[in-house]
Amino acid sequence: MGKSRKPGVRASRSRTLPGGIGIAPADCEAIAEGLSRLLADTYTLYLTTHNFHWNVTGPMFNTLHTMFMQQYTELWNAVDPIAERIRSLGHPAPGSYASFGKLASIPDAPSKPPRAMDMVRILLDGHEAAARTARAVFPVADAAGDEPTADLLTQRLTVHEQTAWMLRSLLAE
Repeated sequence: MGKSRKPGVRASRSRTLPGGIGIAPADCEAIAEGLSRLLADTYTLYLTTHNFHWNVTGPMFNTLHTMFMQQYTELWNAVDPIAERIRSLGHPAPGSYASFGKLASIPDAPSKPPRAMDMVRILLDGHEAAARTARAVFPVADAAGDEPTADLLTQRLTVHEQTAWMLRSLLAE
């Protein structure tokens, strides 16, 4: 005979299963896969931005050096919440250069530092790519009723789109 329960108390799902948070396991997996791509884009963009901060030269050195520092700091602060959301969905977060290389839509930084305005163009392309990655995950999270992920994605979209606008403005003639 089965265990008796108190009236009105439902059997809970295992605490180790992602479905226990009210999101179907298949949806958790799809969202985690999308967030893994966003994490890879974010980390790659962080590394490229930090590289450019160190290596920028020319008449706009101080402006770009300072701006790149603000941008890489924001990106660095974004990786942990993305990775922790993946973990909250019951999946391992990627965390190696090999994994990021396979998942990222953003290419690695050039081996030789480019000229200052080429750095700006590369970062613009990176922020636009990260925005596209975040936007692609949003409908999956929204359809699954995953408000925390939708909120995280909205925050990331805001940052990437605003940063792209600022970088684009530097390139205007």
